Amino acid sequence: MNLVVDIGNSRTKFSLFSKGKVIITVPVSELLPEHIILLKNEHPLLNKAILSSVREYPDSLKETLQNNFDTFLELNHQTLLPVENMYLSKETLGNDRIAAAVGANNLYRNTNLLVIDAGTALTYDFVNDKNQYLGGNIAPGLEMRFKSLHYFTGKLPLVEAQSQNKLYGSTTEEAILAGVQNGFIYEVDKTIEMFNVFYGNLKVIITGGNANFFDKELKKPFFVHSNLVAQGLNSILEYNENK
Repeated sequence: MNLVVDIGNSRTKFSLFSKGKVIITVPVSELLPEHIILLKNEHPLLNKAILSSVREYPDSLKETLQNNFDTFLELNHQTLLPVENMYLSKETLGNDRIAAAVGANNLYRNTNLLVIDAGTALTYDFVNDKNQYLGGNIAPGLEMRFKSLHYFTGKLPLVEAQSQNKLYGSTTEEAILAGVQNGFIYEVDKTIEMFNVFYGNLKVIITGGNANFFDKELKKPFFVHSNLVAQGLNSILEYNENK
């Protein structure tokens, strides 16, 4: 069994995998060493672990993983990957981005893939049908757009995302909702359209906390995979174990 730890910008998730299948995924405010020990006691077959983080975390967590697992891998730009990484500045590539790309490629090999992660940031990552990761785009996420309007203006209120189907607003709150959310959808729609122009037979996969926001909103068909990053990390762990 494998333990996958994903420390993101906003939250931490850990997942347990058995024979390539996710058994459980749990979001936590912070993963502590005692949580690792508890998991080991509850699952004696848990013997491999991978850690991915996009921010600082306590040394004690890494030490606990190193000391309690037969195999421990910390994802970084030098880690061997089951895709060919063509990114020019590999050391600056976010772990979550490459993990999501690997997860998508593991599901759909030899396919042009656009992976959209709608989380704290809105990221687009492209893997071609030669199983090469070419790169992508980074833009502000949905909540970040609402917060920027509030924090960088004098009077605009802080508005939260909610269901709305208006082309424009008749109040300031409605105008912000329509502007931010419609713009968010238009941007994603246009990006998918342009990738389709340059790369045929494109498969679009959406993940992240706001993935369900696009339900029935986008013109092109897409697939939602909520555990794509964890799937990718597990694939990276297994790939390195077999090398």
